[in-house]
Amino acid sequence: MTASILTVDDSMSVRMTTRIALTGAGYKVTEAVDGLDGLNKARATRFDVVITDLNMPNMDGLRMIEEFRRLPNQIGVPILFLTTESDAALKGRAKAAGATGWLVKPFEPDQLVRLVQKVLAK
Repeated sequence: MTASILTVDDSMSVRMTTRIALTGAGYKVTEAVDGLDGLNKARATRFDVVITDLNMPNMDGLRMIEEFRRLPNQIGVPILFLTTESDAALKGRAKAAGATGWLVKPFEPDQLVRLVQKVLAK
């Protein structure tokens, strides 16, 4: 079965790069333009992995993770932060909110695929 991945980022180019990398590795990708859009899609569909940006309009990635972790249909789903931020305190806040892993932009597509493979194997 193909893993289903939700990518949440307000940058169209980042969503495109992420989609190309993940679909090229055989994953099914659903895109959301911000945290609110991602949360609404997560209410309707279960995903195997979520990849989210931090800084977005309407709802940022931290708040989206907090809300996502409250959804009964998404229990145990790994969440990866994909962001330009690399601050240790912010990483701690993300982990406390429920993030599973972290990848700093700009990223190499194969790095993203390896990280997704790693969290799916757990």
